Amino acid sequence: MSYAIIRTGGKQFRVEPGMTLRIPSLVGDAGASIEFNDVLLGSDGTNVHTGVPSLSGAKVTGEIVKHGRGEKIIVFKFKRRKNYARKQGHRQGFTEVRIKDITLR
Repeated sequence: MSYAIIRTGGKQFRVEPGMTLRIPSLVGDAGASIEFNDVLLGSDGTNVHTGVPSLSGAKVTGEIVKHGRGEKIIVFKFKRRKNYARKQGHRQGFTEVRIKDITLR
């Protein structure tokens, strides 16, 4: 089974063909094709290829499924006896991507 480790949005993800994952927001419409060129490691099922720091000529192609926003988190700051309390909510944006193909070389 082939897989790859890609870097996007400052994070690393392990991807396989046919897999759907949520990554930090990308530019593009739903249904558009996207290509990840920053492949750190790849395996074709028998051999593992590692990059220094990334594999040259390797790419992972996928399709944007949808854009959305994650669950709300609450940021609460508090200092006791100082009459200081601040409450703020945040929802991080994401892009859902379906991986189509992994090309190592």
